[in-house]
Amino acid sequence: MSGHPYPDPAQQPHGATPGWTPPPSGGSWYPPAGTATATLPPAAPPPAPSPEKRRAGRLRIGVAGLLAGALIGGGAGAGVVALTDGGGSGGGATAPAQSVVIRDPANATAVTAAAAKAAPSVVTVYVTSGSGSGSGSGVVLSEDGYVLTNDHVVTLDGAGQDATVQVRTSDGRLHDATVVGTDPTSDLAVIRLQGAEGLTPATFADSDDVQVGDLAVAIGAPLGLSDTVTDGIISATNRAVATGSTQDDATVIDALQTDAAINPGNSGGALVDATGEVVGINTAIASVASGAPGSSSQSGNIGVGFAIPSNTAKRIADEIVRTGSATHAVLGVNARTDGSGEVGTGAQVVQVQPGGAAEDAGLQAGDVVTAVGDRVVTSSTELTAAIRSSAPGDTVELSVERGGRTSTVEVTLGGSGG
Repeated sequence: MSGHPYPDPAQQPHGATPGWTPPPSGGSWYPPAGTATATLPPAAPPPAPSPEKRRAGRLRIGVAGLLAGALIGGGAGAGVVALTDGGGSGGGATAPAQSVVIRDPANATAVTAAAAKAAPSVVTVYVTSGSGSGSGSGVVLSEDGYVLTNDHVVTLDGAGQDATVQVRTSDGRLHDATVVGTDPTSDLAVIRLQGAEGLTPATFADSDDVQVGDLAVAIGAPLGLSDTVTDGIISATNRAVATGSTQDDATVIDALQTDAAINPGNSGGALVDATGEVVGINTAIASVASGAPGSSSQSGNIGVGFAIPSNTAKRIADEIVRTGSATHAVLGVNARTDGSGEVGTGAQVVQVQPGGAAEDAGLQAGDVVTAVGDRVVTSSTELTAAIRSSAPGDTVELSVERGGRTSTVEVTLGGSGG
């Protein structure tokens, strides 16, 4: 899959986040604490590309105001993909599938056990179109062939419309597949294998129970190497991550962060816990941008990867299977990061959408949202991520500053899509 090329480092302002791009009107590209944006390497085409042709994505940590002027929680608003580590980026010929087998139970580790349980539910996804080809990973949803993966995997980062999709299961069988539906807003898609039966569906854990420090095991096909297992821990939860290089192709994810090695090709694969249950769908990695101070051009794992939490992924997957599309929670405001320089202090409401959830709850232009429930909000990106982690119809409590006073407001979220 193609990635987003880095902007010319010579055009970056002094002190800007690596990968700086001009800020949207009224917004700021400087990173407030606690938010993150990222871009990853592309998916890997079967033949390894030469180094000069390989393009990598980039993670931008904390781009405050990324969605300034964008409808919070609404619409597909931006394309997806850049962030995801997802696809397999060029790295050699496709490797044959191999099973994860416990041969020495007495000395097996927690990682061995988790991988043995989850690996049969992870597949390798190959996508080919007239504009190119790439590979990624997927997670089995049903015995009869429904598979969850990333939108950017099946669309080749948006360049592979009408692409041909094939899937190799963990037992080595190759199936043709059709796309059931895609959801660019969350970077998720569901495909269905033709003629499949007896597959092993993954077990999804409750991602709300995930804690920092928990064991995290990533399973997928980095660089086309099927059934690759890497391990680490959960480094952060509720990490607001924005993908894409501009406001127009941004997708905001309320992500789990992990230091388990994730590389191009892992996108769409499983992040599992110590019991082998899926806690997230791997979707993005941070990489060091070319031209960053003290760094050289790099792509691939640097210990900062992101996964879509299983609760969100499962809800959207179920909707796509039922209806072919997904819905998303909408607050109904345009917002930008409040604060100055690199320090965000909240999400300032710029405009309230008529007839929306925010208007019904009494929010006004100029209000600054500082928390959603007990979750602190320091930027518009964090507000977007927090809202999108909910479902349409959910009621959330917002902490709102107005005229020097802070109050709490209950909002029943609207919905979009579907």
